[in-house]
Amino acid sequence: MKKLIGVLGICTLAACGKPQEDQVYYQKPKGFARIDLPEHRYRPLEGNYPYAFEYSEAAEVVPDRSAEAEPYWILVKYPALNAMIQFTYKPLNGDLRKLDEHVMDAYKLASKHQIRALSQKEEIITLKNGRKAVTIEIQGEVPSHFQFYTTDTSRNYLRGAVYLGNATLNDSLQPVVDYLKADALHILETLTWK
Repeated sequence: MKKLIGVLGICTLAACGKPQEDQVYYQKPKGFARIDLPEHRYRPLEGNYPYAFEYSEAAEVVPDRSAEAEPYWILVKYPALNAMIQFTYKPLNGDLRKLDEHVMDAYKLASKHQIRALSQKEEIITLKNGRKAVTIEIQGEVPSHFQFYTTDTSRNYLRGAVYLGNATLNDSLQPVVDYLKADALHILETLTWK
């Protein structure tokens, strides 16, 4: 038995071969998957919604079918990017308490990412069309890097959140995040209430 183990050990070492002295190994450089982003071209939202805007031709609009979805909630899906912008609409009917509740919900939903977020930047922006919107940018390994809401303070409230479906490091997805942020800002620029 000892002789058999000895013979197998020698055979195993012989099978490994001898190392080549002149071969040098180099570490492979860090690389990211190539992402081809479509051009920014837009078309008007069709359908019977209390709001209207222009969205990307690279996207498709579908109703939000989640369990908590309400009327006029939609998803602007980007199939080629495995991403979407989720829109939640709430009628205010002149009730400022409702507006306060919806704004608090927007911050509560953004704060759910704080576990993995490195930073969170909130900003009130004035759009080219004169309207104001609140944007929340979240840095880190989070599924939603950009969220926003806008309102006319008396009748309409609209919240949007950009979601990525990929579980890749965010460094490689930064071009997609920037692309979707530009589309979200275009949506806000062209938003009108009906």
